Amino acid sequence: MYYDYYTGGAEDQHTLTENVKSFRRIIIQPRVLVDVSKIDMSTTILGHKTSAPIMIAPTAMHKLAHHEGEVATARGAAACDVIMGLSYMSTCTVEEVASSCNAVRFFQIYVYKRRDITALMVHRAEKNGFGAIILTADTPRLGRREADIKNKMIAPQLKNFEGLISTEYVSDKGSNIEALAAGTFDASLCWKDIEWLKSITKLPILIKGVLTSEDAIKAIEAGVAGIIVSNHGARQLDYAPATISVLEEVVHAVQGKVPVFFDGGVRRGTDIFKALALGAKAVLIGRAVIYGLAAKGELGVKQVIQMLKDEFELTMALSGCCSVNDITRSHVKTEKGRFICRM
Repeated sequence: MYYDYYTGGAEDQHTLTENVKSFRRIIIQPRVLVDVSKIDMSTTILGHKTSAPIMIAPTAMHKLAHHEGEVATARGAAACDVIMGLSYMSTCTVEEVASSCNAVRFFQIYVYKRRDITALMVHRAEKNGFGAIILTADTPRLGRREADIKNKMIAPQLKNFEGLISTEYVSDKGSNIEALAAGTFDASLCWKDIEWLKSITKLPILIKGVLTSEDAIKAIEAGVAGIIVSNHGARQLDYAPATISVLEEVVHAVQGKVPVFFDGGVRRGTDIFKALALGAKAVLIGRAVIYGLAAKGELGVKQVIQMLKDEFELTMALSGCCSVNDITRSHVKTEKGRFICRM
C-alpha cells in the first residue's frame, strides 16, 4: 500500500510516464577539448551556498518508508550539503527535524481552511531556522490516485497537528488521504492570498506548481522569491504537461527576475544537466530519495544524492562544463529544436 502511495500518479498515469520519457527526447550537445580537470558543481540558492544544484523535494509521510522518517532524510541531506524541503504533511515534527542536524532547510505548506493552523506552522518553521516557505499551489483538491483508492490507503495522525486538528479522516470511498485533503485544504486559495502569506512571514516564498507562462507572470506580480515548475510528481491532473517540456516557457516568461527551479522526472545526472541547460537554477528530487530512505534509511538518502552528484559531475566533464554557470542552452537540443533544424 505504501509503495503504491509513493510510486503512483493520477488516473491513467500518462503524465507520470511522460515526466520521465520527455527527458529522453532531449539531446546533449557536448563540447570537446575543454580543460575539465576541475569540476565545481556548487551553486547558491536564495543566498545559501550548496554543494550541487540538487534539492530534496518536499514529500509526505517519510515514516511510511522508514521508522526514522524525515529525521533520517534531513541527516542524509545535511551530510551531502544539499537543501531539504520538509513537507507540511511530514510524520516528524518541524522541531524534530530542525534539531536533528545543522543544515539549510525550506518548509513546504498547504493552506488549510483554518488559516490559523497554516499561520502557526509557518511561524514554527521560521522560529526553527527554516530558510524559505514553499507554497504548493496546485492542490485545491487532491488528484484521483486510483492505487490509493483501491488499497484504501490509511495515513497516520500527523504529529505536527497534534492538539490542533485531527488528520485521521475516515472515508467509505477509499483513500483517507483524499478525505483528509477534502476536509482540510482551502479550495478558495487564489493569487491575492500570496499577500496574506507574505504578511505573516519574513521568509522568502517559493511557489510550487507553475506550468505556464501566464502563471509565471502572475507569480512575479505577486512578489514571490522563486518559482518551482512542477506537476506534483504527476499526482494531480493527469495529462498535464511533463514538467521538462514547459520549463523553458516559464524561464522565458520570468526573464531572470527570480530563480526558476525544476521538479518532476529527474532520475539521472544527465536529467539535472538538461534541466539546468533549459534555465533551471536547481532540481528537486522526490521519489528517488524516498526509495533510498526505504532501502537504507539515512545511508540510502546519502547514496541516492551521491549517485546523482557523481552522474551530474561526469555529465558536466564530458560536456565540457567546469561549473554550473558554464551549462548553457546551446548544450542541449530539444525535440522542437530538432524539428526546426529539419525544416
